[in-house]
Amino acid sequence: MNNECFVNACRFSVVILMLNIMMIHSLSAQTTPAYLDKDQPIDLRIEDLLNRMSLSEKIGQMTQLNVDMINQDPKSNYAFLDPDRARDLIQKYHIGSFLNGFAITAEQWYAFIHELQTINAEESRLNIPLIYGIDHIHGASYLKEATIFPHNLNLSNTFETRFAFHTGSVTAIESAALGHNWNFAPVLDIGRDPRWPRFYETFGEDPLVASRMGAEYTRGLQDHGSDRYRMAATAKHFIGYSTPMTGWDRSPALIPMQFLQEFHRPSFQAAIDAGIKTVMVNSGELNGVPVHASYDLLTKLLRDEMGFEGVILTDWADIIKLTAYDVVGYQQQHYHHMAEDEKEATRLAVLAGIDVAMTPMSVDFHTLMRELVEEGEITEERIDASVRRILRLKFDLGLFENPLPSLDERDEIGSDAHRSMALEAARESIVLLENKNDILPLSAQPSTILLVGGKANSRMALNGGWTFEWQGGQESQYPESMETIYSAIRHAFPDSEVRFIEETGEPNSRSHNAFKRAASEADFIIAVVGEMTYTEFIGDINDLTMDAEELQLLRAVQETGRPHGIVLVQGRPRVVPANILDAADAVIFAGLPGFEGGTALAEIISGTVNPSGKLGFSYPQYPSHFTTYDHKSTERSTSRWPFGHGLSYTDFSYSDLVLSQDVLGRSQQLSAEITVTNTGERDGRHAVLWYITDEVGVITRPVKKLAHFEKIELKAGESRTMRFVISPDEHLWYPDEQGQRVLESGRFFLSVENLREAFRLE
Repeated sequence: MNNECFVNACRFSVVILMLNIMMIHSLSAQTTPAYLDKDQPIDLRIEDLLNRMSLSEKIGQMTQLNVDMINQDPKSNYAFLDPDRARDLIQKYHIGSFLNGFAITAEQWYAFIHELQTINAEESRLNIPLIYGIDHIHGASYLKEATIFPHNLNLSNTFETRFAFHTGSVTAIESAALGHNWNFAPVLDIGRDPRWPRFYETFGEDPLVASRMGAEYTRGLQDHGSDRYRMAATAKHFIGYSTPMTGWDRSPALIPMQFLQEFHRPSFQAAIDAGIKTVMVNSGELNGVPVHASYDLLTKLLRDEMGFEGVILTDWADIIKLTAYDVVGYQQQHYHHMAEDEKEATRLAVLAGIDVAMTPMSVDFHTLMRELVEEGEITEERIDASVRRILRLKFDLGLFENPLPSLDERDEIGSDAHRSMALEAARESIVLLENKNDILPLSAQPSTILLVGGKANSRMALNGGWTFEWQGGQESQYPESMETIYSAIRHAFPDSEVRFIEETGEPNSRSHNAFKRAASEADFIIAVVGEMTYTEFIGDINDLTMDAEELQLLRAVQETGRPHGIVLVQGRPRVVPANILDAADAVIFAGLPGFEGGTALAEIISGTVNPSGKLGFSYPQYPSHFTTYDHKSTERSTSRWPFGHGLSYTDFSYSDLVLSQDVLGRSQQLSAEITVTNTGERDGRHAVLWYITDEVGVITRPVKKLAHFEKIELKAGESRTMRFVISPDEHLWYPDEQGQRVLESGRFFLSVENLREAFRLE
């Protein structure tokens, strides 16, 4: 050992000695344990508590159980705590976390969490508070009176990150005080395969949009609970989950490491940089290795390279699924056959980097971890590393000071202010795709409007999965105050006769003949088609083409020859034959706009609101060929509507794209300006999208990549000069397969709308 190393080692030893002396002094000077003293540094509190914990108590902190394990009726959709079952699990296994949701009131949640935390305080030796996990995906979606926002895919269409921030902040304000301190959101997987059933949970196909949206959601959720109650966000599902080869959920993915670094990593990296506290792992396998068992991905990449210091959590039963035997609720095709038994699976997952095991219906993890330590397969030091992170999470959230829930924020739940935020987000998330001869808005009050399709009068269809229930709540669970598209159109056109027919029926049937009579009298027909609620493997499809019944309805509408529009209510872009789309006078992508979606859509159709959404994904023309906007030059676009497409009731023009210089050095910046003008007769909001093309690369480059976006509002006739500053270290590099930055000299192009200018990097 050289002198410098010896000196540094001595200094480190002195620091540890002083810390121990401080801890001993603190313990001797007071009756309250240091870990319960809020005035002590968190690091000291953690070490004090860790030193007091038994091995069994440590493993208990790593164990997360489903609430069915402590509910009076495991099959019930309501929370009725069984105190004896809860007491037994806390006493014997020292469980540190529970999860799952019910569509119940704030008062019911308060009573449930209060009783659970009280039992834990009474029965646990060290009074370590529980942390409760829940999937509040687009608002506090397991809270009966909550504000429900559009799903993430819709938010990507807004190109306005404040809506992601609002979704996170409102979720925390409405639910953190009720004891929901750990939220399993946001989904940061990239939506690049429209077949995938969780496509609507993503922020679209572009890494920059997903990065900015995810970071803002994280800040909103983690920084905006009440003064006493905070909530942790979860970046999920790390990594490569969203592009399985088959398009089916939880099936294998093959992703080159360079592509993973360039397209899948950025959204997770942005959330880590924004301070996200937890990460949930991809349930599938990536390049032949289940991610839950990958040390390379969970430790080398996530921790060592990306700098994540928080808690890594499994998804549902995913340690068990490393084995070859059956798991309740999943089909055999979902299992990895990597480990001979659950003990081996547990060893692999924990050594890979897992901190918390969502078991979730068994305490076997606790038993097996004890055996693995006793057998020398896992060290207690490895367990301590996870428990430190878990305890830090609980300290950071203030659970030691405020373990019991509160109804202090009750009046904030579903407040007018929060609903206004959700309505504004819904308005800007809906995309006008086609509008022949400016048929929309229907500014004059038509005599008769006919709505067809069951989704036109469905509340659940507007919300999708993860709303009240995993697969989406039943129609009866939604508040009567929520508008359907049909009811909202009736309110938007009070002087028109607005009719609704759910089905057109088979030709010559009674329902079909009724439809034809109604259609012949209608001035305008609105056909609402798409998908009903689903998520995860329940939503797997074999064909991206829209379902046959929906296409039958659209053909029936087309055959009437009446003016008509198509409204697409769906979680992914289902393909509609070109001849049907070409016959429509208007096409609108409504997606899954949430509780306020019916109102927002009616406002757009009536002209009260000028649409401003642009697609955050590429809408495919064919079911078997789909490409993203940032494809390679050897591919070609097969989109019906490209990424960034969206119409308005006014027109915007671009002019005078000017660069401050046409050559820049690596340490310089380039300033670009462009003038945007509202040339129409209505005020409007408009997203300005800046793209960069790297002409030549050692690794082949996309035809273009989004480099910056900004949404502005322009009055009719108003012009504004927009500015974008290009920094080589931020905008002109790309990663290699190790994640190292590649910054190459050469020619680049900057493009905005139909304007393009070249510059060189020296």
